[in-house]
Amino acid sequence: KNLCFVHLSRSLSFFSLQTFEKLLIANRGEIACRVIKTCKKMGIKTVAIHSDVDANAVHVKMADEAVCVGPAPTSKSYLNMDAIMEVIKKTRAQAVSLNESICCSFISSLSLQASEGVTFIGPDTHAIQAMGDKIESKLLAKNAKVNTIPGFDGVVKDADEAVRIAREIGYPVMIKASAGGGGKGMRIAWDDEETREGFRFSSQEAASSFGDDRLLIEKFIDNPRHIEIQVCSIYYYYLVLADKHGNALWLNERECSIQRRNQKVVEEAPSTFLDPETRRAMGEQAVALAKAVKYSSAGTVEFLVDSSKNFYFLEMNTRLQVEHPVTECITGLDLVQEMIRVAKGYPLRHKQADIAINGWAVECRVYAEDPYKSFGLPSIGKLSQYQEPLHVPSVRVDSGIQQGSDISIYYDPMISKLITYGSNRVEALKRMEEALDNYVIRGVAHNISLLREVIIHPRFVQGDISTKFLPEVYPDGFKGHKLTDLERRELLATAASLYVAEQLRSQRFLGTPRIPIAKSKRSSWELSVRLGDGIYPVAVSKDGSSFSVEVDGMKLNVTSEWNLASPLLSVTIDGTQRTIQRLSRNASGDTSIQFLGTVYKLQILTKVAAELSKYMPEKAAEDTSSILRSPMPGAVVAVSVKAGDTVSEGQEICVIEAMKMQNSMIAAKTGKV
Repeated sequence: KNLCFVHLSRSLSFFSLQTFEKLLIANRGEIACRVIKTCKKMGIKTVAIHSDVDANAVHVKMADEAVCVGPAPTSKSYLNMDAIMEVIKKTRAQAVSLNESICCSFISSLSLQASEGVTFIGPDTHAIQAMGDKIESKLLAKNAKVNTIPGFDGVVKDADEAVRIAREIGYPVMIKASAGGGGKGMRIAWDDEETREGFRFSSQEAASSFGDDRLLIEKFIDNPRHIEIQVCSIYYYYLVLADKHGNALWLNERECSIQRRNQKVVEEAPSTFLDPETRRAMGEQAVALAKAVKYSSAGTVEFLVDSSKNFYFLEMNTRLQVEHPVTECITGLDLVQEMIRVAKGYPLRHKQADIAINGWAVECRVYAEDPYKSFGLPSIGKLSQYQEPLHVPSVRVDSGIQQGSDISIYYDPMISKLITYGSNRVEALKRMEEALDNYVIRGVAHNISLLREVIIHPRFVQGDISTKFLPEVYPDGFKGHKLTDLERRELLATAASLYVAEQLRSQRFLGTPRIPIAKSKRSSWELSVRLGDGIYPVAVSKDGSSFSVEVDGMKLNVTSEWNLASPLLSVTIDGTQRTIQRLSRNASGDTSIQFLGTVYKLQILTKVAAELSKYMPEKAAEDTSSILRSPMPGAVVAVSVKAGDTVSEGQEICVIEAMKMQNSMIAAKTGKV
């Protein structure tokens, strides 16, 4: 559980340093749990705030005190500054760790409490205002002679002005919220129509997520070399740690290029692309920028790097970012602890020479999303079964949920951050592959299959990645793992062995064979297994605890403990170990098996039953051509038509908001509502 805090370990005496007696955490989910864990190590009592739907959330249970601050919508709870200020007074918290979305406005209110000894865990107000605003930070970077992406440096007033500015810059352009981050309030526009639509959705998302609808427009860097010569523009994130005494460190880079909808999916540290000279130059420039705004805490400076290793400043995030665990793994620092110490006024304990790169770390963001729909549309529901792969060596899981937790439409659909560490990249990736196979998530759709496919893809393994990795590798959308002939035989053999193992178990009672009417020593089975569009004859014979399975004229030996009650099943097929999960089964022979990360639907029947199944009528597919059905759960925030209207194909019908992202629903054909 203490993975990644070992390389720069010091005496535990620093935990006895006087910091704060009580700290309020104005956040939720995995990041709130992360802060609480370090506070417990440091002997600091914690206060959690929560909405009414989060009353039983993990961060609420972990904290020493918890106070409800409003209903489910974030604007009425986690972003409700008046309610949070009242909780600070009520609980007499000495320090506050804030939700990133309200830092600027909250600090202004918090400054009124300075005389009462309330401290913000983070940088000073002027640094947050300077770097937390994308418009102001770009101007500051320009003044500091830092290269920036061409664009409009002011606030875009309306859709007409957005179109005018976009034309002046030249398409394509990026429309971006001035406040916040996480891919919210961001749209790429390739023409005037997309600019108007992007302005509308980005401003609405920005207002909903950050309480600030200001937008900026800049040139979208679309490098054709991504496809043609496989040389990519890559996002790099440099973590900076600075104290109130003028000291600052750069803690190496994080590679965050695997993204969908401008949100990161896989991160790693260090990068496969940078050489020591470029790494040092970027780090020193990040520190110089931090010192220019008198920054004092942990923060992240983002760069865009081209194929020639030229780098350009994008923005600075004045907070502890989601992907911070990979930096902790390769440096050995507990960044939350460092932020608390700096906030109390202590100087940094390390010098730049102490910060080395020790090993390799990879982080996968596990989301409650359906990866087969636009690389991940949100899924909601209750986690009916949940088991983190902490039994796998060198695995760390940062989560804010547990079995029984609800994934709702109100908040980000992240389930957890899955981190693996190794002495090198190959080792870290191999452990990630094992960890993903051993992760049990039931009750909601999740993106385990996509994550696993990304980390084993030859391009990713070689380090040939960019922000366009997903659409380039999966131009027709993600379809799951494509089985090789060998893997198909392994799956068929495993499924058939499971079927026979269950048949044998059903004949036993309290571990003893039932008294049969007639003695039977059956040791072989002839089955028919349907997988996809194929039907395969499979012959199974039992040999002790193993099964000999014949598929496609080839025999495979399948061995396991056959603990059918376990959500995880370790199976050895001709010496190759696989971890599978059987998700469902029914009396008709239908079964779902998670194999190599992807869920496959099979039907297993005896040879006789398969011959008779052709007489069973097939259920007709529902005709949905005249129905507009939302591909995800959410709230209807706008309806653009009324009953009786005639609409054309591609016309907007309504807007659905889910997990703070707005999605336009369009008509699939011309017709009357």
